[in-house]
Parts: sequence; C-alpha cells; structure tokens
Amino acid sequence: MTEMAGYEREWTVRFSDTDPFGIAHYPRIVDALHETSDMFMEELGFPFWEISQEHGFGLPLVEMNFEFENPVEAGDEVTIELTPDPGTRSVRFEYEARCDGDVAFSGHEQRVCAHHGGGGSMELPEELRAAFEQYAED
Repeated sequence: MTEMAGYEREWTVRFSDTDPFGIAHYPRIVDALHETSDMFMEELGFPFWEISQEHGFGLPLVEMNFEFENPVEAGDEVTIELTPDPGTRSVRFEYEARCDGDVAFSGHEQRVCAHHGGGGSMELPEELRAAFEQYAED
C-alpha cells in the first residue's frame, strides 16, 4: 500500500467509548471519524459550521462504508488519517486508522457538494478543490 498524503490526527479511545467487553463501540468510532472530518475542514479554512452560511453550499454525507479489522480498547492511541479524493461535484474522504502499527478500521465517506437550502448539487468551488488537493494522494 502506498503512503497517503492525508490529514492525520490522534484519537485516544476513552472508557466511555467502549462497550461492556472493553472494545470501542462502532457508533463511537463513527463519532471519531466525523470529528476528524470536522477538524480537517476547519484546518482547510472551510469549517462545516460556516460553509453553508458564508459560502452558500454544504457537503452532506450521501454514503459511508467501513471495515473493522482489529478492535481498539480504552486507552489506545489511534492515528486516523483522512485523504480527500475530490470529484467534480463531490468529495470522497478515505479513512485509515492505525493502532500500534496495525490497521484497526478503514473506509470512506462520500459527500456531495450541494447548494444551501436546496437546488441540488453544484461543482466544488475552486478554492475548496485547491485546499483538498493539498492533502490528496499524488
């Protein structure tokens, strides 16, 4: 597998993230992924909470798929990497999460670029595309 150029952040699995077996519960993993995309968009200068009001569009989630390969437990430090793959009217966020060098889970979210308040999809704004491409795979 080639090395990604994506955005990385550390997620510390908390006791409150785990199920009765001490393993991170999948809804908490999804929360960590959404928090990662929030942090990524903020880093780009396009926070989700501002783009609809200030830029007139949003990036609603239309698809997600993840595979869980190795469990993570309370206290684990998980490196979550997000690599954007921008299309014409959408962006795919590819995720890979590693703990102790092993892939814990991986997958993607597909987000469409859509006009705020309805009106369907639109092309990704050029400045957002340029920001994504800084983190995209070569």
